[in-house]
Amino acid sequence: MVSLKITTVGNSTGVILPKEALAMLKVRKGDTVVLTETPSGVLITPYDPEFEKDMERASRIMGRYRNALRELAK
Repeated sequence: MVSLKITTVGNSTGVILPKEALAMLKVRKGDTVVLTETPSGVLITPYDPEFEKDMERASRIMGRYRNALRELAK
C-alpha cells in the first residue's frame, strides 16, 4: 500500500503518482486513466477506448431491449 498526499497542481488539486504506480498501471505522462467507485474504495485503471465503445454499444442494446431483459431477469 502506498500513501499519497493531496497537493495543488496548477489551479487544481491532485495526486502525484510515483513511478512504481505508473509502471503497475502501464501508463505514462499524457495517458488517461479512469476512476471507478467500488464498494471498497476507488479503482484506477488505464483508459481503454475500445472498452468505452463496447460499453456504449451495450448501453444502447440494453435500452432497446429493456423490457425483454427485465422479463429474462425474473
